Amino acid sequence: MTTETERKFLVLTDDFKGQAASQKRIVQGYLSSHPDRTVRVRIKGTKGYLTIKGRSNESGTTRMEWEKEIPVADAEQLLALCEKGIIEKVRYEIPHGQHLFEVDVFSGDNQGLIIAEVELAAEGESFSKPAWLGAEVTGNEKYYNAFLSITPYKMWKDL
Repeated sequence: MTTETERKFLVLTDDFKGQAASQKRIVQGYLSSHPDRTVRVRIKGTKGYLTIKGRSNESGTTRMEWEKEIPVADAEQLLALCEKGIIEKVRYEIPHGQHLFEVDVFSGDNQGLIIAEVELAAEGESFSKPAWLGAEVTGNEKYYNAFLSITPYKMWKDL
């Protein structure tokens, strides 16, 4: 098992697209969206994954993560068992300085939302911020994919 340390940001513009080293379509669902333990099924490009994540620490930057690649056919079958609210997005990978930013452009019920994440080796690690990075939303659970699957972005204006 590993510990994931990341920070999340809103994205101001789509200027990042020209800097992307790659992009992949992602479809994911949750077998469990409980905050103490999320169990996610994902198809990323041509690969399937099963991921379990623990609760985030107080700052929202660090949590336990276990992930295994599974056959895409298995991931497709597991997606059919998931809780309501499948997440659809395109992930752009953008190298910037010494780090890799993953920018998710959501579609479907979360259309209009763009979130960037950067994984860090330690919680206090410094990093260079690209000009297209907006407000930090690290630790704000409404920006977690598990929350977005239950309360999609299109519903937020009603909250």
